[in-house]
Amino acid sequence: MTAVVDRVVDTLMATDAYKFDHRRQYPEGTEVVFSNLTARGSRIPGVDVTVFFGLQAFLTQLTERWDEFFNLDAAQLDAVLAEYDNEVTGLLGTNDIGSDHFRVLHAIGHLPLRVRAFREGALVPTRVPYFTIENTDPRVFWLTNYLETELSAELWQPITSATIAWRNRRLLDDRAAQSGDPAAVDYQGHDFSCRGMEGIIAGAASSAGHLISFRGTDTVRAVRYIKRFYPGDNGIVAGSCPATEHSVMCAGGRGSEFETFARLLDLYPRGTLAVVSDTWDLWQVCTDFLPRLKDAILSRDGKLVIRPDSGDPELILCGDPDAPEGTPARRGVVGLLADEFGIFVNDKGYQELDPHIGAIYGDSINYERAEAITANLMRQGFASTAVILGYGSFTYQYQTRDTFKMAMKATWVRINGAGRDILKDPVTDDGTKKSATGRLAVRRTMCGRPYLIEHADADQEADQELRLVYEDGKLLRQCSFADVRATLAYETELYLRRTDALAAEKAL
Repeated sequence: MTAVVDRVVDTLMATDAYKFDHRRQYPEGTEVVFSNLTARGSRIPGVDVTVFFGLQAFLTQLTERWDEFFNLDAAQLDAVLAEYDNEVTGLLGTNDIGSDHFRVLHAIGHLPLRVRAFREGALVPTRVPYFTIENTDPRVFWLTNYLETELSAELWQPITSATIAWRNRRLLDDRAAQSGDPAAVDYQGHDFSCRGMEGIIAGAASSAGHLISFRGTDTVRAVRYIKRFYPGDNGIVAGSCPATEHSVMCAGGRGSEFETFARLLDLYPRGTLAVVSDTWDLWQVCTDFLPRLKDAILSRDGKLVIRPDSGDPELILCGDPDAPEGTPARRGVVGLLADEFGIFVNDKGYQELDPHIGAIYGDSINYERAEAITANLMRQGFASTAVILGYGSFTYQYQTRDTFKMAMKATWVRINGAGRDILKDPVTDDGTKKSATGRLAVRRTMCGRPYLIEHADADQEADQELRLVYEDGKLLRQCSFADVRATLAYETELYLRRTDALAAEKAL
């Protein structure tokens, strides 16, 4: 029983300590608390929408955890609440809060909540809520915002990562449309972030957000996350390839590095193979090892991908104009591969590397570096898709909940049968923290942009973008990961049309 007790106590305490006693702090007669999660702004210039993702996974896990609470027998419930009381007393010193409210919740037998939300994959403008949430049983009005901590902690990362991936995808799509094969972009952005994330579970959720826009990842648990929480006919969810690391390249000693390359080509006669190539001397690899292995590389049924892993990414890939004339560093990896293995000119007039050879850079890549690298390649006449870019924790973990100023706030309560609009509007703030007010609904303009309706009436709530997805312990609407991708593709098309129309209007 101890394991069950521990797990259920963890569920009850998945909140902030200051929320323990909010139940008694609300006005007498409070029956309903209505809240929402919204990105209130953006710290990334030019980004005014975010990709909604992760709620279905969260609600599935939340329900599973709380079902264990609802399935407790009387003795187990007593043990759980005794431990809960001990934990609260230990944290606060005294405990006037009690745990009878959890006995009431246990008697209800399910999570009495109602959630209305956007479709996952939707592009949601800042200051428009992703979803609303409220309790459906007045006896547990406190439950809505008791869950705020967990909702915020679990959702900000997948939403933020999905948005950053979408932004990078738009950049790479634009460059490929000008210079290369747009289909190559599916795998041009590869996720390497897992080891630098807050943990394996956070890494999986973040990488799943990445995979809405791309198909390349080394975060294996992201695939498991998608299969579990977004099941269905998802097609190709993700792909990777055999690849080395420095320990593999070092193990034979520096004097055997060439032999290691040769052995790897024998080990993998077909398919894509990525080899980290800067363990000692990247330029020796490009100008000595690869020429000696040229026949073996060109005879493979696949691509050898050279992976530099240190230095300035743009200079390493594209060449350093300050390096001495005639040196490999001056030419850069892409130029050296083109010189040795040849190129062909695509239908857009840009040079493509021989399909048996390529390059990937996966250290400290972000939007700005991706922009600089692809622009540099195109200036030299290469297709932007000549390299693969590995996005790691420098992109996905150097973020916080405040990247998009995400917050869950209550905007309406019902007290003794009467609804009351509530509002946060600090006089000391610049307006960012001002909350919406009243019951909320979301509709779209004629051009498809979502907008918020405050003080919404019943008709507006019934006919809106935020659809009922969860009620009284049951997930009522589910989507596959293919659905999420399709939604984002459609919403991106709408977004780009609006953006083009606004640009044309300003030009007039």
